[in-house]
Amino acid sequence: MSTTATLDPRAEVVAAPSTFAEKLRDDPTYQAFLLLRIAFTVAPILFGLDKFTNVMVDWESYLAPWINDIIPGSASTAMHLVGVIEIVAGIFVALKPRYGAYVVAAWLAGIIINLLTYSGYYDVALRDFGLMLGALTLGRLAAKYA
Repeated sequence: MSTTATLDPRAEVVAAPSTFAEKLRDDPTYQAFLLLRIAFTVAPILFGLDKFTNVMVDWESYLAPWINDIIPGSASTAMHLVGVIEIVAGIFVALKPRYGAYVVAAWLAGIIINLLTYSGYYDVALRDFGLMLGALTLGRLAAKYA
């Protein structure tokens, strides 16, 4: 009895990439992981920093009145706290994307709730829902690559 296996000549054998450069060049799921990791590191940090400067937008205008009523201090103080949380979340994604991604997803869920309870920002809530799905995708990919 022969132990030689017959291979289908049409079958393509692809070895798993082993080095970072090979993964970056050849593995589309690793590329997706890396792109999402960069995005969910940079975006929260930049948005968090902007909570202190309001260069991109007046962030206080997105705060639902009922939330402003239950938080201590002013809306400006709340936005500064939000900024700190976003910066920390972005750093957490950079260091531990497997866990940081879920923190960002939860944070985005909170933002979505805020926006859905404040008439006129449904388009932004939908955008943030897409971002939340991206953060959840990063978390799943990070289970393999981080």
